[in-house]
Amino acid sequence: MHPRVWAPDASRVDLVLPGTGERRVLVADADGWWTDPDGRDLPHGTDYAFALDDGPARPDPRSAWQPAGVHGPSRVLDTGRFAWTDDGWAGLDVRGRVLYELHVGTFTRQGTLDAAADALPDLVALGVDVVELMPVAPFDGPRGWGYDGVGLYAVHEPYGGPEALQRFVDAAHGLGLAVCLDVVHNHLGPSGNYTGLFGPYATDAHHTPWGSAINLDQPGSDVVRRWIVDSALRWFRDFHVDALRLDAVHELKDGSDRHLLAQLADEVADLSDRLGRPLSLVAETDLNDVVSLAPTHAGGWGMTAQWADDVHHALHALLTGERHGYYVDFGAPATLRHALTQVFVHDGGWSTFRGRRWGRPVPTGTDGHRFVVSTQTHDQVGNRATGDRPADRLPVDTLAAGAALLLLSPFTPMLFMGEEWGTRTPFQFFTSFPDPDLGAAVSAGRRGEFGGHGWTDLYGGPVDVPDPQDEATFRRSVLDRTERDEPSHARLLAWYRELVALRRTTPDLASGDLAATELTWDGPDDAAGPWQGVLVLHRGAARVVANLTDDSRRVPLPADAPLDVAATWAPCAVEPGTPPHVVVPAGATVVLTPTLGD
Repeated sequence: MHPRVWAPDASRVDLVLPGTGERRVLVADADGWWTDPDGRDLPHGTDYAFALDDGPARPDPRSAWQPAGVHGPSRVLDTGRFAWTDDGWAGLDVRGRVLYELHVGTFTRQGTLDAAADALPDLVALGVDVVELMPVAPFDGPRGWGYDGVGLYAVHEPYGGPEALQRFVDAAHGLGLAVCLDVVHNHLGPSGNYTGLFGPYATDAHHTPWGSAINLDQPGSDVVRRWIVDSALRWFRDFHVDALRLDAVHELKDGSDRHLLAQLADEVADLSDRLGRPLSLVAETDLNDVVSLAPTHAGGWGMTAQWADDVHHALHALLTGERHGYYVDFGAPATLRHALTQVFVHDGGWSTFRGRRWGRPVPTGTDGHRFVVSTQTHDQVGNRATGDRPADRLPVDTLAAGAALLLLSPFTPMLFMGEEWGTRTPFQFFTSFPDPDLGAAVSAGRRGEFGGHGWTDLYGGPVDVPDPQDEATFRRSVLDRTERDEPSHARLLAWYRELVALRRTTPDLASGDLAATELTWDGPDDAAGPWQGVLVLHRGAARVVANLTDDSRRVPLPADAPLDVAATWAPCAVEPGTPPHVVVPAGATVVLTPTLGD
C-alpha cells in the first residue's frame, strides 16, 4: 500500500510506523493530499498512523484494519491475499428474496463472524436467500450495535477483523446465500472519530440527530463524497458482498445538484456491469417517498429497494394493540389493508406522531418487491424500553398469523434473528464505551428516552430500562438456540420453513403485484387492544386466512376458483357448497392455493 492521506489544512504530516519507530515526512499536492516523496510502499501487516502538525499519531480515515481498536494505529491489509472459492457465484438481486438480519456479536455465543458462518446451514434450511449483517465497522469498546462506528473501510476486530468477513462471505456464497452489509454514512460515532483533525468531513451547515452533518455539499465535499463511495465499492469488489443496506439516508443532508445516493447508485451500477453480477442498494428512509427508488436519470436516487416501516407498524399495532409513540395512527384492519396494498399509510395525509402531513403515494404499478418489510428488526425490537420480543406478549398462534401475513405479502420480507422460532431472548440496546463519562451519558440518555411515549402504561408500571453499559445487558441479548428444541418453538420454526417454501413455489404468493393484493376482514373496524376477527389476505387466486378469535370460523371461498389447503397452523378443512367454505379453528392460520389440475 502506498500511504496517502487528505489533510488540506495541515502544515506538516508525518507517517508514523510504530513497529520500527520510524517517522517519514510527507509532502502535499495542490489538493491537500499528502504522500511519501520516495514512493515507498508499506507491505501487508504493517502498522502505521499519521501525525498532523507534530500532534499525536492518529489512524488513517481510510483504514482497512484496526487491530488495536479505534484509537490505535491502522494496519495495512492486502485484500488480494484471500483465496476465494466463489468463482461460480452469479449473485442475487435482493428484490423478492427472503432476508435475514443478524447482529454478529449476539447471533452466536462466540460472537464472531466465523461462528456466524458455522450457523449459516440453519438459514439455508429455513429458506433464507440473503443474510443481512448489522454494521461491522469498528467502534470503541468490544460490545455495541455498530451504528456508532468510526471507520468506513474496516471491520470490528472482536468480530474477527476484515479477513473474517471475507471468510464469512465466501462461506455464504458456497451455501447459495447472498450477503448484505449494513453501512452507516450519515454520521460517525462519538469516540474514536478523528476525521475532523484531517479535514472538513463534517459541516455545521446542516444538522442531524447526531450533531453536525457529514459534509456532502460544502467546500471539501468532493473528497468526502469520494471517501464514502469508494468504501461502498470496496465492499462489493474486495469483499464480494452482494448488497448494502444504507442506514437512515434521510439524514444524508445534500443540497448539491446530484445527490450522493444518485452518485453511489450510478457507480455501483457500473461496477455491477464490470463484475457481471447484480449489486443491490437498500435504503432505510422514513420519508415515505419513492424518490429513493426513482432512476437517477429521472432525478431519483436509484436505489434497488427501500425499507417500508409502515407495513411493520400496521401489522404490529393490530396484533398487539399498542398505540404509543409512532403506533398512534395504526392498528385498524383498514390501516393494515392500506399498508399491504399501497405500502405507505402516511402517503400525504396527517401523521399524528409527527404533527404534520407526511409522505407521498406510491405510483401505480410499482413493484412491491422494492419494499423491504418485517415484523421484527433491530430497531423495532431494540428500541423498545426493554428490548422485548413479540413472543413475550403474543401467543404462538398470533406469531404464526403474523409470519404468514409477512412472508406471503407482496413485498420483500426480512426476518430478525431468532424470530423464526419465536425467541424470547430480548435484543437490548448495549454499548461498552471505555470512557466513563461517555458511558454514563449514554446510560442516562437511555433512561431518559423512555420517560414518555406510553411505556409506563405498556409495561404496567415504571420501566426498568436496562443499562446499556452493563455487560449483563449484552449477555441477555445473545440468542438462546436451545429454545429451538422446545415443542412450541420447534413447531413455529417448521411453520416458517413451510411458508418460505410456499412463497418460493407458488407464483401468486411470490408476486410483487400490489394490484393483485387485497385484505378483507370479518370483525370490528378498530379495537382498544389486540384486534380480534378474521383476516383474509388475497394474493391473486391464493388466500391467507388468519382467525384471530377464540372461536372456530367458517370463511367463504370463491366458487369459481377451487382452492386447496397448502399449509395450515391447525387442522382445517375445505367444505363444498355454494359457495365453498374453509373451517378455521380458533387461532389458526391457513394458506389456500389454486387446485392443481390432473
